[in-house]
Amino acid sequence: QVQLQESGPGLVKPSQTLALTCAVSGTSITNNDYYWAWIRQPPGKGMEWIGHIAYSGSGAYSPSLKSRTSISRDTAKNQFTLQLSSVTPEDTAIYYCAGNAFRPANPLENKFWGRGAQVTVSS
Repeated sequence: QVQLQESGPGLVKPSQTLALTCAVSGTSITNNDYYWAWIRQPPGKGMEWIGHIAYSGSGAYSPSLKSRTSISRDTAKNQFTLQLSSVTPEDTAIYYCAGNAFRPANPLENKFWGRGAQVTVSS
């Protein structure tokens, strides 16, 4: 059974970098064809895909967030990490990590999800 768990600070100050880690169990993040994504939901708004890192290590990002986003991985720890720089209060959201056994046509439709981590950007 594949399980994902987000971890990281719940409060980040404006202009700082938000960093979240997703620990994966039940499969290796390098297993063929798996894609690992970060998705967020701001208060009162819909889900927003941030980006993903593939089993191969290649990544893709939302054009609107690309300049501030980096997704990396630690294969030894079987986890992947989101870094979002220069945050503002508009980056306040519940952040989810998610995974799928192939690249989904709709990047929001993933089979495996973490519970979500609330991140608030405030001074």
